[in-house]
Amino acid sequence: MADKFDVIVIGAGPGGYTAAIRCAQLGFSTACIDKSQDKSGAPVLGGTCLNWGCIPSKALLDVSHKFAEARDHFSELGITIEGVGVDVAKMMARKDKVVAQLTGGIATLFKANGVTSIAGCARLLAGKKVEHTNAQGQVSILEAGHVILAPGSVPVAIEPTPLNGELIVDSERALEFTEVPPRLGVIGAGAIGLELGSVWSRLGSEVIILEALEEFLPAADQRIARDGLRILKKQGMDIRLGARVMGSSIEDNAVSIEYVEGDEQNHVEVDKVIVAVGRRPYTEELLAPDSGVNLDERGFIYVNEGCETEAPGVYAVGDVVRGPMLAHKGMEEGMMVAERIAGEKSQVNYDTVPSVIYTHPEIAWVGKTEEELKASGDGYVVGSFPFAASGRALAAADAEGMVKIIADAESDRILGVHVLGPQASELIAEAVIAMEFSASAEDLGLTMFAHPTLSESMHEAALAVGGHAIHMVNRKRSN
Repeated sequence: MADKFDVIVIGAGPGGYTAAIRCAQLGFSTACIDKSQDKSGAPVLGGTCLNWGCIPSKALLDVSHKFAEARDHFSELGITIEGVGVDVAKMMARKDKVVAQLTGGIATLFKANGVTSIAGCARLLAGKKVEHTNAQGQVSILEAGHVILAPGSVPVAIEPTPLNGELIVDSERALEFTEVPPRLGVIGAGAIGLELGSVWSRLGSEVIILEALEEFLPAADQRIARDGLRILKKQGMDIRLGARVMGSSIEDNAVSIEYVEGDEQNHVEVDKVIVAVGRRPYTEELLAPDSGVNLDERGFIYVNEGCETEAPGVYAVGDVVRGPMLAHKGMEEGMMVAERIAGEKSQVNYDTVPSVIYTHPEIAWVGKTEEELKASGDGYVVGSFPFAASGRALAAADAEGMVKIIADAESDRILGVHVLGPQASELIAEAVIAMEFSASAEDLGLTMFAHPTLSESMHEAALAVGGHAIHMVNRKRSN
């Protein structure tokens, strides 16, 4: 192993591996150091996203959705199935196979692009030097022309419900259940809590979600959030807002959770608890005191718009810097930093970072919410279209939700797009592309969409901004 590289990347999650591959493509000698290990203790690439987050959770979400559809809805379509069941062990094995395929793919990409993959712990020293410690405890010093920090994040633990790895677990251990818990408590009604709650609810758990905030999904448009809450409750999830967890106890292999709802003291007994109250940047043992890299008051690495830290030649990307903790945001930052090191003028547009919650129906948005625009006093126009009026959605028996587009009242430029419905995670890409090109609602309205498709709902919502929707009674609304 060489002891000097043009670029050293610390962390092989989405932001780190993307940065490493792009640096190598640009001709830099590149090393990527990561300490992650799989269940057997072998080094593994891909970070939280591929191993314990995005990918395994989506594998379980898709399987559980197919199961619930077969059990509860196929008969409505004329499909008769008897004795539908779920094999949790087989489901988990498939999930692990998907993870192994994708993490192995990162290793293949590293090899194909000439990235040196180094297993072990890394610590940034002064002068762009990196201290590497391998699994045997041997320490070596590597030098770099540039360093990219991409250590990622870890689940937040809370004092009232200390994790024990069995009955009270974090979001990562919740992907390893060996059986369906009869009663499942979830603390936190954010994306992670709702997704994991959906998985186990579909498979038969009685799911109770305790959320301290009074408002459901405050980052989302509140019309979309309100409709989403109604649908998820109708599916059987017991979502309790304004429920502040105060303590917990374990007795007879069950967990009792004490919480306050308003002025009322309550408790609920469950078989397992998932703590899903968010994630925090992972910087333990990452920075030597004289590294020159500083943290802000919340523990994030301080960077400028180009992801440069206060140490010359040192960058940071992904969950460890400001902005949403999203894999795609980290990947784009990794690309940007690699190209900036090469002297290019790359930039990330933080106004068009999409957010997705993979419940069913999915919830996705990009840009401003109506609440944000009301608070700022900016004039806007709203156009919306329900999936209940979509031929493709009705044909698929999947017609809950809507598309909502918000445009500037004067320029008609699209300011935000919000989707609750089938394949919202795919549809939102249309909005991101449109907003990247500063499109107006009229531009989308003049664009031809294939028929019958779900994407026509985006077209109709854009037409509705101007009061011209074809397949619904127009309800143009202005502020």
